Amino acid sequence: MSERPDRIPDASGDPGASHGSDATGTTGTSASEPQSDAERRRRRARFLRELAEARELRDRVQPRRAKAARLRHAMRMRTFRW
Repeated sequence: MSERPDRIPDASGDPGASHGSDATGTTGTSASEPQSDAERRRRRARFLRELAEARELRDRVQPRRAKAARLRHAMRMRTFRW
């Protein structure tokens, strides 16, 4: 798979050295925790945007399935008890 352009190299300047800490999202030092939280939120926001875009595309190319999904959702909302 290709290298993602949003990777930030670690303090040594080696972009490949950040691979070990990228899986968990934390580097283990308390000074970089806010940065890693912000990076996690950015990645999550990007993922949610892409997911919404994929759903919109699927709804456009499969209108019958989208209509059935809307009707099922409306039925669930009508029968839901608060």
